[in-house]
Amino acid sequence: MTETPHPLYDRHADTLNRALTAITERGYWSAYPESPSPRVYGETAAADGKAAFEAYLGGDFPLDQPGAGVRVATETSPFGVELAVRYPHAGPGELVAAASAALPAWRDAGPQARVGVCLEILDRLHKHIFELANAVQFTSGQAFVMAFQAGGAHALDRALEALAYAYAEMTRHPGTAGWEKAAGKGDPLRMTKTFHVVPRGVALVIGCNTFPTWNSYPGLFASLVTGNPVIVKPHPRAVLPLAITVKYAREVLAEAGFDPNLIMLAAEAPGEKLASDLALHRAVRIVDFTGSTEYGDWLETHARQASVYTEKAGLNTVVIDSTADFAGMCRNLGFTLTLYSGQMCTTSQNILIPAGGIETDQGHKSFDEVAGGIAAAVGKLTADPARGVELTGAIVNDGVLERLAEVTKVGEPVLESRTVAHPSYADAVVRTPTIVKLTADDAETYGREWFGPISFAIATDSTAHSLELLRRTVGEKGALTAGVYSTDEAVLDATEAVAVEVGVHLSCNLTGGVFVNQSAAFSDFHGSGANAAANSALTDGAYVANRFRIVQSRRHV
Repeated sequence: MTETPHPLYDRHADTLNRALTAITERGYWSAYPESPSPRVYGETAAADGKAAFEAYLGGDFPLDQPGAGVRVATETSPFGVELAVRYPHAGPGELVAAASAALPAWRDAGPQARVGVCLEILDRLHKHIFELANAVQFTSGQAFVMAFQAGGAHALDRALEALAYAYAEMTRHPGTAGWEKAAGKGDPLRMTKTFHVVPRGVALVIGCNTFPTWNSYPGLFASLVTGNPVIVKPHPRAVLPLAITVKYAREVLAEAGFDPNLIMLAAEAPGEKLASDLALHRAVRIVDFTGSTEYGDWLETHARQASVYTEKAGLNTVVIDSTADFAGMCRNLGFTLTLYSGQMCTTSQNILIPAGGIETDQGHKSFDEVAGGIAAAVGKLTADPARGVELTGAIVNDGVLERLAEVTKVGEPVLESRTVAHPSYADAVVRTPTIVKLTADDAETYGREWFGPISFAIATDSTAHSLELLRRTVGEKGALTAGVYSTDEAVLDATEAVAVEVGVHLSCNLTGGVFVNQSAAFSDFHGSGANAAANSALTDGAYVANRFRIVQSRRHV
């Protein structure tokens, strides 16, 4: 049996084929332009997108799905803008029943039809990228350009990457095969075998506050394209970006002749434990989660009926041994610590520096001079509020503010955090990064995650000691990123060996326009699944292959 091509598959076949090539070559490729320039998207695109975003504020979000008769509103913008969007509210049983009913026709449509529809959804979202970017900005606290790039273009790239991996895995085997075996003097045994791609069941995506689309899209689209209906449970403070996503996805599904309940929004009321109730439902067979280690561990332990994919937290670390570009190193690390006020799961927290200092192109630099150089770079980026807030954005929640207060009680400050008045949003909560000096003995402090604009310059006995701390801390607590600066190839090799041992992605001698806390779809893996920070990687074959099964049938010819 040969699958009949679907019109939407034919429409987007070139994009799919280019993505399939990109995941094998691992070079640079992007399907969605990351510049919000009018020359790229048109003169009215930005204004139209902002108007579409503002039209949602203070009203009922237009989503016709189970639970539309009851509404909840839970979002508070880090920029102080009143959102007050009201979303449909349904119980777990109602959502799961609707999703389950939608599954059979979607399963039977086959991989080509499903990937065609999913590619059309991405195309529809791309047409509304400014609307999406505004929603990401005002719910997450990201500055607009970052929201456009990470929450729009890069999120779509990550979704497309997941589609490519999933399609490759689903089509690894033929749909049908002829089988013939000699049977002595009699006629050969002949059979026709059919191989069905069968989804696991209802999928649940649990979104995060900081990157509601970037972190949700890979799992969402990996599950949907492999035949699983998806229930999208946003973070209560960042519902709108995923509501917009669900809205346009449902439109495309309906237009293509499928039940729009293949994707639904699960907005929760204050104090409700909707994510946990859904995650433990016997019909929910896939769970994707980004967020705290505590809750991720809980899901892995208790959602036993499901395949659980988690990205949690870790101790991202930089080892500084020496550098041939001291100014470039400081600028690069300064930008890393400043971007989105350090509220990225990939931002460096622990910076390991020999207490005796390092050799540089500017001569020997003491420990204090190295820490001070990084602090000066942060200070330069944040000195002008009008420019600085376009990098820092706003503080996403009170937990970050509490950690900023707590960290003043430890170590010695190299750079203190400042409150900044946002020039455009008077009620925005903005704080600049802090850097605190510690010794290697302060493991109780740097051995835990301090999510937010908080980093530690840690004095070690030597580079060898720094590598041992990298091995121990990341081996115990995990990390998504590690960095090293050295002019010695032996040190670079030794650091890479440690990184491989503890399963963390490593960046070496970054001094220009590439930063340790950024990753590029189709080329960089995000997370490895090889340490405690995440049990999976965005994106590889393992991330998608367990979202479906192959079921065969055999018939004699």
